[in-house]
Parts: sequence; structure tokens; C-alpha cells
Amino acid sequence: MERTASFFQKNTVILLCATLCCVLWGSAYPCVKIGYELFSITEADTFGKILFAGYRFALAGVIVIFFASIFQKKLILPKRKNWGGIVLLSVFQTSLQYMFFYIGMSYTSGVKGAILNSFGTFIAVILAHFFYRNDRLNWSKGIGCIIGMAGVVLVNLNGVSDLQGGFRFLGEGFVILAAASFAVSFLISKKVSAGEDSAAVTGYNLAIGGLILVLIGKAGGASFSDLSMKAVLLLLYMAVLSSAAFSLWTILLKYNRMGKISVYNFLVPVFGALLSAVFLGEEIFSVKSISALVLVCAGIYIVNCQKEPAEELGGNG
Repeated sequence: MERTASFFQKNTVILLCATLCCVLWGSAYPCVKIGYELFSITEADTFGKILFAGYRFALAGVIVIFFASIFQKKLILPKRKNWGGIVLLSVFQTSLQYMFFYIGMSYTSGVKGAILNSFGTFIAVILAHFFYRNDRLNWSKGIGCIIGMAGVVLVNLNGVSDLQGGFRFLGEGFVILAAASFAVSFLISKKVSAGEDSAAVTGYNLAIGGLILVLIGKAGGASFSDLSMKAVLLLLYMAVLSSAAFSLWTILLKYNRMGKISVYNFLVPVFGALLSAVFLGEEIFSVKSISALVLVCAGIYIVNCQKEPAEELGGNG
């Protein structure tokens, strides 16, 4: 246990693992767009999008539970006292976040959605300051976050017109709610995973949250039929990337300060943009884009280039 904690607390390991998670999550952006075409989901088909997300995360949860159970040679189950926390986590991290996000993105531009959704990182770092005494904000972390956020804004800017259009609650409002749900889930995950098997937390979080989305999508009349092999393989890949990324991310949160891990979320839209350029043919390789990557990396370095606390002050604030 101590060896595992020591390994996942190394800065190099944190950098590599967190970046891998962000690459996997970033690949979901082009996958979602390709999936809408393969699953014949129209722009106005809100419940179809929710059902698509539900299948993805429910399957991801089953994958985590299945392989973790094989590895441990028994069916993994959360401790009875942690079921409530895991259900709450599934509601915020999976169900609410992706329901708000998928609906919100139907009513706003991709540029505004990406920028607003990045606020989840800020919210998470700020919330950590109030709830965890060993994860306080300081000037270094604040400056790093600002620089990193500047990179996210820069890589998503396609012109002033893309940022205009006013504020709509079902659009920009829902994307902000998705970011808030994402941030709150950090607090819940940190608390629940501290005394629970990481695989159990991840697996049942995804499975329960995905099932809730499936039920919502079905209740709205959504359904998929005559799926092609490409559609099935894409869904399987998205489920695998979710299970792998969330599993690794949960482990990182278990052994590290929340603010130190959450700041890496700045990389998700960057990798999302880069991979969209590769798979969707979108323009991204420009001076502006490279500059954004430099800003994001600089922000991450500044946030992490600080002394660790002499001792854990422990617990919640």
C-alpha cells in the first residue's frame, strides 16, 4: 500500500498518468462527432445524445468491474458504508455532468462550450481550498491557473464572432452546470476513494451514472437499431477509454492533493483540438495553437513547481 502511494505521488508519474488520461479524454471529442454520424443522431435529438452517452459509460463501468474482479479473483463490491457516496459521485461525475454537457452543446458554439467547460478546473481548485486544509490556494497556483487558462482560451478562439451570441441558460448555462458538476465530483471522489478500492469506486460510478443516462434517454423515446460494425467498435473504444482514464484518475486523486491533479484538466481541450485536427480535418496546427500549448504547459509547471507541505494537516476543512 505504501509502495503504491509512493509511486503515484512521484511528480513524473503524476505528469505521465494525468497526461495519458487527458489524451484519452481528448480523443473523445472527435469520437463523439463521428459517433453522432454512425449512430444517426441528429442535432435536435437530445435524448439520443443522452442515450449514446449512457451506453458508453454504463459499458465502461461494466468493463472496470469485470477486469478488476478477474484480477482480484472475486466480485468487487464497495463497502456498505460507501455505497451512498458512490451513488452521489455517479450522479455528479457521470449523469449530471454529461447530461448538462450534451444538452448545453446543442445550444451553443463549440468554442464557447470548450471555454466555459474549462471553468470546471478553476472551480475544483477553488473548492479544494475551502474543503481541504492541505490544498490551499497560493500565488503560484493562482498564476499558473491563469496562464494555463489563457492557453485554453487561445486554442479555442476561432474569431470574435464565435464568442458572441449572448447567454442562454439551456446552452451556456448548462455547460457551466456541467463544469460545476465535474468540480463537485472531485470533492466527492477524494472523500469516497480514501477508504475504498479505486476500481470499485470507478466501476460502480460509471455503471450507475451510465445506467441513469440510459434510463433518461429511453424515457425520452430514444433508441438505436441496425448499428454497423464501425458504430459498435467506436462505442467499445469510447467505453474502454473512459474506464481506463477514470480508473487511473481515481488512483491519482486517492494519493495526491486534489488541486495538484485537477489542474491537468487544462490539457483535455488541447488534446481534443489536436486529435480533432487529425481525425476530423479541422485546422489546428498554427502559431496560435502552438502558443496555446506552451501556455498550458507553463501553467502546469508553475502550479506544480512548489514545495510540498511539511506534513498533512489532514481531513476536510
